[in-house]
Amino acid sequence: MHAMSNEILIPESEIEVIFVRAQGAGGQNVNKVSSAAHLRFDVVESSLPQEIKERIRTLRDRRITTDGVIIIKAQRYRSQDRNRQDAILRLHVLVNRVANPTIVRRPTKPTRGSQIKRVESKIKRGQIKTARGKILPE
Repeated sequence: MHAMSNEILIPESEIEVIFVRAQGAGGQNVNKVSSAAHLRFDVVESSLPQEIKERIRTLRDRRITTDGVIIIKAQRYRSQDRNRQDAILRLHVLVNRVANPTIVRRPTKPTRGSQIKRVESKIKRGQIKTARGKILPE
């Protein structure tokens, strides 16, 4: 079981990890060792709550296929174990981002009292500035 957040748990059986050869430069090690991890997680068939499944399906993320499968490729590290942990961590971040939606801020209007107070302070500041002018002889 992988704990995604306080109440979300994903069983190990729902996460499929395949190891493939990493891309890019790296010499002989990259050419002969399959250390990159391909993580596949089927959202539709998973045990996640229905509302979280729907939020994941509506995400505009290139890692999510049209069938609702999350595919994460981790190849930062030289070892299979660290790449596997990295892929699971990135799945964790993705699910948590959906599980805790941001609250939309609704703009408020200033109160009548605060509007009056603001205007009065501007008038007072203006009077201070005009008092700084030259004193003309009479």
